[in-house]
Amino acid sequence: MASGHGNIPEEVIESVLARHDIAETVGRVVHLTKRGKYLWGLCPFHSEKTPSFTVTPDRGVFHCFSCGMGGNAIKFRMEIEGLSFPEAVKIMAEESDIPIPEGKGGVLSASDPERDRLIQAYEWSAKFYHYLLKNTEHGTAAMEYLRSRNFSDKMIDQFQIGYAPDRWDTLLQFLEKRNFDLAEMEKGGLLSARGEGKGYIDRFRGRVIFPISNRTGKVIAFAGRVLGEGQPKYLNSPESKLFNKSRILYNLHQSKASIRKTRQIVLFEGYGDVISAWDAGVHNGVATMGTSLTENHMALMKSMADEIVLSYDGDRAGQAAAMKAIPLLEGNGLRVKIALLPSGMDPDEFVSRYGGDRFREQVIESAVSTVKFKLIYLKKNHILLEEDGKIAYAKEAIEIIAMLHSSTEREVYLREIASELDLSYDSLKQDCNLLRASMQKNLPEGDNNDKRWNNGRHKKGQVQTPTLLPAYHVAERRLLSFMLQDPEAASYVGERLGEAFNIDDHAAIAAYLYAFYAQGKPPDISRFLSSLQDDRLEKTATSISMMDTPPDWNVQVLDDCIREVQRFPLQRRMEQKREEMIGAEKNGDFLRAAQIASEIIALERQ
Repeated sequence: MASGHGNIPEEVIESVLARHDIAETVGRVVHLTKRGKYLWGLCPFHSEKTPSFTVTPDRGVFHCFSCGMGGNAIKFRMEIEGLSFPEAVKIMAEESDIPIPEGKGGVLSASDPERDRLIQAYEWSAKFYHYLLKNTEHGTAAMEYLRSRNFSDKMIDQFQIGYAPDRWDTLLQFLEKRNFDLAEMEKGGLLSARGEGKGYIDRFRGRVIFPISNRTGKVIAFAGRVLGEGQPKYLNSPESKLFNKSRILYNLHQSKASIRKTRQIVLFEGYGDVISAWDAGVHNGVATMGTSLTENHMALMKSMADEIVLSYDGDRAGQAAAMKAIPLLEGNGLRVKIALLPSGMDPDEFVSRYGGDRFREQVIESAVSTVKFKLIYLKKNHILLEEDGKIAYAKEAIEIIAMLHSSTEREVYLREIASELDLSYDSLKQDCNLLRASMQKNLPEGDNNDKRWNNGRHKKGQVQTPTLLPAYHVAERRLLSFMLQDPEAASYVGERLGEAFNIDDHAAIAAYLYAFYAQGKPPDISRFLSSLQDDRLEKTATSISMMDTPPDWNVQVLDDCIREVQRFPLQRRMEQKREEMIGAEKNGDFLRAAQIASEIIALERQ
C-alpha cells in the first residue's frame, strides 16, 4: 500500500509520531518483552512460535526479522487496521487532539465532497434501516425471518442488519428531509429513477438489508435479501464511486484482526454464512459479493493470509464453485483447504442444526486438502458398483495423484483408492509412475521442478538458508546505515557517490535522505520513513536501520564502501566485454577481439 500523503502538513505528521509512542502503539496488539535494546514479541503479520518481531523505542520503529515487515507507528496502524496513510494520520491526530489545519489537509479534509456525502448517506441509511427492523411494525416479519434462521439479537446488532419496508418512498423521504441531492443518491445506488417521468423511488423495497463496509468499516453499499418469494433473491447496490464488488470482501473490516493473527481466511458464499460462522466463533470469515473470485480479491487475500479455507455449500453448485476456485487460489501462491459439509447443506444450516462447536471442529478445523477434495468430487461422477465406473474413476484419480511431488502423499492416496475399489495397490502405483515418467518427459528441458511438481513455497516454520549478499550490496547497505545516523556521513557520500547506487531502492532511499537533511532536519528514522511514501522503500530502510553499525565512522570506512559500490558496474562491463570478445573470436573477427581486449585492459586500470 503506497502511502500517498495528499497535502498533509509535515508538522501534523511529526506531532502524530511524537505523541504516539511506538512501544505503546504496538503493545496494544502485541505482547512485548524487553531483551537488550529491543522489545520482542510474536509478529502480528505472520504466524510464528518464536518471537522475531522487534520494537526499537529510541528509533521509533518496529521490524520483523522473519517476514520483513517494518516501519513507524503510523505504518503499524495502517497495516493492522487496513488504513491508507491519510486515514491513519487523521485517526491518530484525533486521538491526541492534534488539530489539522482546515483546507490544508488535502486528502484529510474535503478531498472528494461527493464521495463524502455518499458515505454519510449510506452510514445514516444503514442506521435508519436497522432502527426500522428493530423498533417498528414494518420490521416484524423480517425479524421473524431472521429469528427463524437463528440470528441472535447480538448478531443483528453487530452486523447492523436492517429492513427496507415494501414501500416506494421510505428512504426517499428520509434522504430528502436531510437535504441530500437525490440525483447523487441515485447515482450512488440508494434510489432508482422512476420508470415513467421524473422523480425517484427507493431502490430497496421489502428486503432484509445487509450493510457492506469497506476496510475501514464505513458503509459503502447494501445487499438486500427479498422476504418471501421474489426475484432477484439478492439485490446488491450497483457499482458506484464507493463500491466495486470485484475489490470488496464482505466482513473484511471486522475479520482482518483475526486474519492477520492466523494468516488464514475462511471464504464463504453468502452473508448469512459469514454471520452464523462468526456467532460460532469463526472470526476470520469473509464472502465475495455474489460474484466469482477476481484477481483483485486474490491480491487482497494474499496480502493478509497464506491459507484459504473454502466453506462453500454442500450442494452440486457449491462444490463446482469450489473446484473452480482451487486452481485460481493455488495459482496465486495460496494454500487451499476445503471444508466439507453434508450433501445439500450450507454452513448457515449446519450451525443452526448442530451448533457452533461442531461447525468449528468438524467442518472448519477438519478441512481437507485439495487433492482429497478433488478425489471426493470425482467419485460422485462415477458409478463405482460397475467395473467401467471403477476403472474410469481410478484412471482420473491417478492423473490427480501423479501431480503430487511427495512420494509419501502419493502412496497414502493410492492405498486409499486401492482399498476403496478393491484393486491392487502395486498396479495403481505402476500406472501412476508410468504417468509421472511421461509427464516429466513432456516438460520443457530443465523444467522438472516447475510449479506443477513443486509449489516452491517453503513450509511454515522452515527457515530458508540466508542468501549471502554480494559485496557491493553489503557496501551500499552499510553506507545508508551510516547516512541514516549522521547528516555529515550523508553529505560526504553525497559529494562522492551521489545517487550512483547500483540497487534502485538504495538510490531512491539516498535521494530521499539528501532531501530530508537539506530541509535542516536532524537524523530521525521514524520521521524519515514517513517521507518515503512507498511500502517497499519503508521496509528496506527499516531493515537497514536495524543493522549494528557503530554510529562513529571514519573517512576510510566510507571510502572503502564507496569504492566497492563504484567497482561493481566496471566489473559488470568487463564481464560483458569478455563475452563480446569470445563471440568475436568464435566468428573469426580477430581484429574486433583485439580491440575489445584493449578496452578490457583500460577498464582494469580504472
